[in-house]
Amino acid sequence: MYLEKRPRSIADIGNVRRPPSLVDLCVRTAIDNVRYLGDVGETDTHLLERILPHCTVDQLLHVEKSTRERDLTPVTDKLWKNFYELQFGRESMKVVIERMKLKKVSFRWRQLYEAKLKDVKDAENKAIDRLRQLYKKEDARKQSRQVQLCTKVPPSSKRSFFSGSGPGCSFSNGKSNIMKKAKIDFMKSQEVKNLAAIKKKAVQSHHSGTTITKSSGFYGKNSASTSKHTKPLERRF
Repeated sequence: MYLEKRPRSIADIGNVRRPPSLVDLCVRTAIDNVRYLGDVGETDTHLLERILPHCTVDQLLHVEKSTRERDLTPVTDKLWKNFYELQFGRESMKVVIERMKLKKVSFRWRQLYEAKLKDVKDAENKAIDRLRQLYKKEDARKQSRQVQLCTKVPPSSKRSFFSGSGPGCSFSNGKSNIMKKAKIDFMKSQEVKNLAAIKKKAVQSHHSGTTITKSSGFYGKNSASTSKHTKPLERRF
């Protein structure tokens, strides 16, 4: 005999698993395929409140742009507020709220999110440009400090070298004038004069000794030749 098992208490009745309704199945299917959602203008608000929280930023933006003749702000505004807090932090969100209260204005959180995102991107682009300029300056500084070997002499430098004109020639002329002046001053110094006098005396003494030697040699030769001629004469007589 088959006996039906019945719950013993109210708690057991609550724990009995009920099969999902058709609406629940539809919501689950929509959540699983949320990336394909588009125009949801005819969907009930209580269903959108269950489906749209599973969208990403791009998916939620796509749904709002695709939906026509219906404002989804009552459902999506709090979702955009959550995205703002996740993206930019709780402190930034508090600052925005305080400013809106102070100025007594109100904006949609989607607008605030897009404006803040644009400011952040602009600041990032400026920072990137600033870093790029710094890298360019650093590369230029490194290249300017590198030693470059020139295998060919430019034509302008050749003309200035051979023709004797230009800044190189004026520099060499100035250098030669300085050397000449230094040489003249050196020749006029007392030490050079003393050396010249000593050298002159040495030359004179050497010259006088050479003259005496030559003259004595000359007389010796004459006496020898005279003796040679006189000897035969003695033999004759």
